[in-house]
Amino acid sequence: MASESSPLLAYRLLGEEGTALPLNGAGAPGGASARKLSTFLGVVVPTVLSMFSIVVFLRIGFVVGHAGLLQALAMLLVAYFILALTVLSVCAIATNGAVQGGGAYFMISRTLGPEVGGSIGLMFYLANVCGCAVSLLGLVESVLDVFGADATGPSGLRVLPQGYGWNLLYGSLLLGLVGGVCTLGAGLYARASFLTFLLVSGSLASVLISFVAVGPRDIPLTPRPGPNGSSLPPRFGHFTGFNSSTLKDNLAAGYAEDYTTGAMMNFASVFAVLFNGCTGIMAGANMSGELKDPSRAIPLGTIVAVAYTFFVYVLLFFLSSFTCDRTLLQEDYGFFRAISLWPPLVLIGIYATALSASMSSLIGASRILHALARDDLFGVILAPAKVVSRGGNPWAAVLYSWGLVQLVLLAGKLNTLAAVVTVFYLVAYAAVDLSCLSLEWASAPNFRPTFSLFSWHTCLLGVASCLLMMFLISPGAAGGSLLLMGLLAALLTARGGPSSWGYVSQALLFHQVSPRSWRGGGETGGGQITPSLFGWSWCSRPGGAEQGCVFDPATSPSPHPCTQVRKYLLRLDVRKDHVKFWRPQLLLLVGNPRGALPLLRLANQLKKGGLYVLGHVTLGDLDSLPSDPVQPQYGAWLSLVDRAQVKAFVDLTLSPSVRQGAQHLLRISGLGGMKPNTLVLGFYDDAPPQDHFLTDPAFSEPADSTREGSSPALSTLFPPPRAPGSPRALSPQDYVATVADALKMNKNVVLARASGALPPERLSRGSGGTSQLHHVDVWPLNLLRPGVGPATWTSAASSYCRWQPSWAWCPLGIAPGSGSSCAWGLGRRLGAAEGRLRALLSQLRIRAEVQEVVWGEGAGAGEPEVEEEGDFVNSGRGDVEAEALARSANALVRAQQGRGTGGGPGGPEGGDTEGPTTALTFLYLPRPPADPARYPRYLALLEILTRDLGPTLLVHGVTPVTCTDL
Repeated sequence: MASESSPLLAYRLLGEEGTALPLNGAGAPGGASARKLSTFLGVVVPTVLSMFSIVVFLRIGFVVGHAGLLQALAMLLVAYFILALTVLSVCAIATNGAVQGGGAYFMISRTLGPEVGGSIGLMFYLANVCGCAVSLLGLVESVLDVFGADATGPSGLRVLPQGYGWNLLYGSLLLGLVGGVCTLGAGLYARASFLTFLLVSGSLASVLISFVAVGPRDIPLTPRPGPNGSSLPPRFGHFTGFNSSTLKDNLAAGYAEDYTTGAMMNFASVFAVLFNGCTGIMAGANMSGELKDPSRAIPLGTIVAVAYTFFVYVLLFFLSSFTCDRTLLQEDYGFFRAISLWPPLVLIGIYATALSASMSSLIGASRILHALARDDLFGVILAPAKVVSRGGNPWAAVLYSWGLVQLVLLAGKLNTLAAVVTVFYLVAYAAVDLSCLSLEWASAPNFRPTFSLFSWHTCLLGVASCLLMMFLISPGAAGGSLLLMGLLAALLTARGGPSSWGYVSQALLFHQVSPRSWRGGGETGGGQITPSLFGWSWCSRPGGAEQGCVFDPATSPSPHPCTQVRKYLLRLDVRKDHVKFWRPQLLLLVGNPRGALPLLRLANQLKKGGLYVLGHVTLGDLDSLPSDPVQPQYGAWLSLVDRAQVKAFVDLTLSPSVRQGAQHLLRISGLGGMKPNTLVLGFYDDAPPQDHFLTDPAFSEPADSTREGSSPALSTLFPPPRAPGSPRALSPQDYVATVADALKMNKNVVLARASGALPPERLSRGSGGTSQLHHVDVWPLNLLRPGVGPATWTSAASSYCRWQPSWAWCPLGIAPGSGSSCAWGLGRRLGAAEGRLRALLSQLRIRAEVQEVVWGEGAGAGEPEVEEEGDFVNSGRGDVEAEALARSANALVRAQQGRGTGGGPGGPEGGDTEGPTTALTFLYLPRPPADPARYPRYLALLEILTRDLGPTLLVHGVTPVTCTDL
């Protein structure tokens, strides 16, 4: 993670001197200076032109004439449905982080890794190169159909010489024009595309008007050679105007021979032609490096472009079916010119769409190539493409791509290239769907796109649809493309790629071996696979403990779940850990579960699919004991896990002190890549412990002693809660020392206070019927040192609750800091801090209310003279000031809990008005002082800070947990 470019690794709400720190990495290559294009010019225009291409002018009659209106509409719906599935995946990925240059390649590679991303990125690049050549060859053919010396049409001018050499010359000249525009930068390309868009729109408008304004007429068709080379009499197609009989005749399909190729048409061949013309949805995403706000522009612009082109296609289908007879539709694919009020305008539209499609493919290819070269996946082969101008324009990549297009033009095989290009596009689309599917299945907390109109069902259906279309269009090209992708992936794997991008495969493996997959739960024999220091300790199959087994992969007669779990664990590589796939892996230390049942369930909700271990320390010394007292306790703890319906593992240890036992558990709990990264402790206070077994319905039911294999009631397996005033197993000194030990071991720490006061529906799975009545408060600053804000643990910590069903609709409120009369000088920087906090929440895709909190005169009249050690207020003579500060901070938080909410769990007494209440409060946990003599004072200040706040979590993070990059 040393090379991670996320600004959150060094992020703080305020700099040391109150200066603003950059949030968007503007100083990085391809930063704000190179991002100039708006949503309309950068996404809508190129996507619309790419999806229209030449098909909108020359293949409408082909589709409707052969398939009929009904089947044509069905084809269009199916084609756009397939494209829409990919668009949903693109929107989800694009709104889940900062999108850099490279478009689809960047999305795929940052999700599936460099091997798969690099191979598909190169194929997508080649598809754009070939697509540019196809568009240019199509443009040359269109020009020669009218102006060529061998033109056979009734209106041919026959002024341009034809032949292979001449065709190559025309294509090369047009490529020089397109390459010149793209070499000069995205700004000129955007202006040229906009001009082309106006020409195409004007041409289409003239066609639409012509359908209404032009009267019935007979249109001469291209003469066909008769038998023995004789010429047939002239034939005519009929433009009837709006006629119900014409519509009726055009409703059904009437497949016939294609007059240009002589091949017999069918549903699959016509659908392939239609789909070929619609595969341009990535044109806007390819410009991601030049967009001002790609995370907003790509989804919005792509959706607008898809909806607009779909509407135009439907309108043209209906108008053609109403006004043109079948003969005209099947025998003259360019009939728009014949019915137009001004035929040259249609020609302009045809040439403009082909030219724009070639420009879009060339500039998209250059951006993909530049991203591949920048990532150094293919070494010196692509190294020249790294060169950019002062303004960030990758002109070398444009020239590189221009040379490859020129080579493709030498082949001149239009039909063969068109099928290959479409298949390569579909491979990229399938990879985008697969990327989104992987992120959704991995269920990492950092995957929270602001675009939510997708699910794993749409992603999976998108992958299957793209693969099906590949083989429908060209089975040979589809098989060859998959083989090529495999070879490139193997090459990149052998060469080795960057490991700092993160691997979704690791997140998927983690998800597979998470407690969700390991535990059956319930009382009917779910069983558990328990990792320990030396491997698997026990495994039971459904049916009870008497069927338990110790798994041996060499002798097991049939596949066993242990086999897969073992394989997954061996493949989890901690060296491939990445912040964007970070998830909480909790170790909850429990003394007596009778008093910790609410905390046990709250931690189960906070884990977000991560590891959850219940740890318990039994005091004793094995040297003085006849046997290990820990092993007999596992059964009771496993029964507790089943009865509480939490997805947790149990790890027990024997130690002379709780502190040493906690160190043991922090070091050895878990297995392989699944080890706790967060320690959760209940708060150390003087509140009398409650026996939740007596009030919880899941534990108050008597055990069924008549059932075979039933265990005694849990109330008999755990001792009663500690009586008030009785000695504790853990001293205040050791409690704070345990927190300090966890931080030294690079573990995050969470202290939970008053979790028993949480609303019952918040602790039950799948509930949330009254979620709108509660909210979560987050205070992202050190209230015991308000002049300095802590790192961004709050943003991630608070988001965990929102992933659980019972918290899904719980509003999140964040108070950025204190205000005007604070003697520590925070007031002068409040506006900047609040603005940066709002920007951070937007980049982290967290929906929250940011409320400015004014720390008034209660904060103190003067600045206390204190010394700073770590992030905790330490001084030999500042105890009074520190306690006053803690009380003032506590009063401030309680006041905000009750302000306008009718009183919360810790709000003002007597608040009986109806309204939302604070269900949970997140506060920053200061680091313990370095001097152990100050531990009691540290704990006392925390007690004052959290007094009467209701359910509160004090969090101290030591590692980055949030990421703004894909």
